[in-house]
Amino acid sequence: MIIPSIDLMGGQAVQLVGGKDKALDAGDPVPIAERFRLAGEIAVVDLDAALGQGSNRDLVERLCNVAPCRVGGGIRDIDAAVRWLDAGATKVVLGTAAHPEILRALPRERVIAALDAVDGEVVVDGWRTRTGQSILERMRELKEFVGGFLVTFVEREGRLGGTALDRVDELVRCAEPARVTIAGGVTTAEEVARIDRMGADTQVGMALYTGRLNLADAITAPLRSDRPDKLWATVVVDQHDRALGLAWSDAESVREAVRRGQGVYHSRARGLWIKGETSGATQELLRIDLDCDRDVLRFTVRQRDPGFCHKNTWTCWGADRGLPALARRLAGRLRDAPAGSYTRRLLDDPALLRAKLVEEAAELAAASSPDHVAEEAADLLYFALVALARAELPLDRVERILDLRARKISRRPGNAKPGSKG
Repeated sequence: MIIPSIDLMGGQAVQLVGGKDKALDAGDPVPIAERFRLAGEIAVVDLDAALGQGSNRDLVERLCNVAPCRVGGGIRDIDAAVRWLDAGATKVVLGTAAHPEILRALPRERVIAALDAVDGEVVVDGWRTRTGQSILERMRELKEFVGGFLVTFVEREGRLGGTALDRVDELVRCAEPARVTIAGGVTTAEEVARIDRMGADTQVGMALYTGRLNLADAITAPLRSDRPDKLWATVVVDQHDRALGLAWSDAESVREAVRRGQGVYHSRARGLWIKGETSGATQELLRIDLDCDRDVLRFTVRQRDPGFCHKNTWTCWGADRGLPALARRLAGRLRDAPAGSYTRRLLDDPALLRAKLVEEAAELAAASSPDHVAEEAADLLYFALVALARAELPLDRVERILDLRARKISRRPGNAKPGSKG
C-alpha cells in the first residue's frame, strides 16, 4: 500500500535529498494533500520542527482536516504526541523521542516509531546524530510499544535510485506484529508491489512530485486479477460507506479517475466509462481502497442525483434510506419546497427552527421508554438535518467532525454549561 508523503519547510511542501539538501519546492501543500488523499492515509512531516528551526503547526492542523494524516517531525514528548492525536492525526510518528518511557504512555495502535538510518545505523535529531544502534536492534527494543515502524534509508532519500528491497523481508519479520512502512528511494510501481507482497507499506514523496511514479499506478500496484481480461472488481460506495453498485476497473480507468478526480470505470461493452458524462449523475472521487486480498477496489464517491443506477435510483438495489437519504431530500427542498409547506417555513424562519430544536431536545431529554426515546430522537434528528440543509452543509461534514473527535485521547469532563437546565 502506498503512503504519499508531504514534507513541510517554511510553510511549503519540499523534498530533500539525503535528508539535507532541498531539491524541490512544491509550493502550497493543501492542494497536494487533496490529491494525495485519494490513496487514503498520507504522511505529513514538519521538517522545521524536526530540525529545531521553527514549526508548521497551524498548517499541519489544516492538513489533518483535509486528509487522514500520520504526523511526524519534532514530536519529542508525551504532551506533544497527545496534542497531535487530539488534533485529529490518525497516528503520530516519533523518532528521537521513541523511548519506552514515552511510548508506553500513548495508545500503541496509533504510534509509529521512525527509524531513520544511514548505512543501517539509526540516526536522530533530524538525521544529525548517530546512535550506534542498528535498525533491527532498535526494532526489538521498541516493537512491544508501537503499532508500526517507519524505516527510512536516508542515504537513498530523494535520489530516485530505488530502495533497499533486499532488506525488507528481514525488517518485516523482526517488527512483527507491528506494521513496517519503507521510505527512501522508492521510484517505481513495481517496488510498491514487491514491498506490499513482503507485508510492508511504502511511503513515497519525490517520485510522486516529479511524476516518475504516477499516483494511480502506485495505488493499484499491489492489485492482482485472476480474470482473463485482468479487470478488477470495483465496489462503489458513497461518502457514508453505503454501497451504490459494482463496476469494473483497469489501469487506464483508474489513471483517468485519479486525473479527473471523478468516478471513471471500465465498461466491458464500451471501454472507458466516465460515470454521468451523459446523464449528469457524475461522481466526485474521494478515495480509493484495496481489499485485504488485493483483488478488489473500493471507490468512495460523492454521487450526484438521481443516483448511481441507470434506472435513476440511488443504488443498484433501489432507493436509499435513513439519515443520508433524508439529508439529501431536505437539501433538495431548500431549492424546491413549495411555499407554505412546513419544510419551507422551517427553512425560511430561523426563529421557528431554533424553537423546534430546543423543544425537541427537551422532549428527548424527558423521554424514558424505548419507543418514546426513539420517536423523540427521530424528531430532533429531523430538525437538525433541516438546520444542516439551511446552512447548505452535507451530513458527511458532521460525520467527519465526529470521526475527528473520536481520535481524541484527552477527554473533557463533559459537565453541563452554567445556566443549563437539568
